[in-house]
Amino acid sequence: MLIVIGSITAKPESFEVLKQACVDHTNRSRAEPGCISHAVHVDAEEPLRLFFFERWSDMDALRTHFTTPGTATFLAAAREHAASSERITTYQADAIAP
Repeated sequence: MLIVIGSITAKPESFEVLKQACVDHTNRSRAEPGCISHAVHVDAEEPLRLFFFERWSDMDALRTHFTTPGTATFLAAAREHAASSERITTYQADAIAP
């Protein structure tokens, strides 16, 4: 399994538009093959920052995700409405039974 994290900080005047673009992207992504989970959260300490946490079955699924039209739509919105973004980081992970 892969875990992907990243964040984006909105311009103050564009927060609601960017948040909706993030939610739309998350909802689309959840329907993609290989997506285990995909979520976006508002940072409690930095209210203009939106944090992504994703789990994917494998690298092929993640690569396909990055080439979908929906991802391109999201990235265009991000470029327009973000003040800054953090590098996306991907981790290889295995679940540990409780």
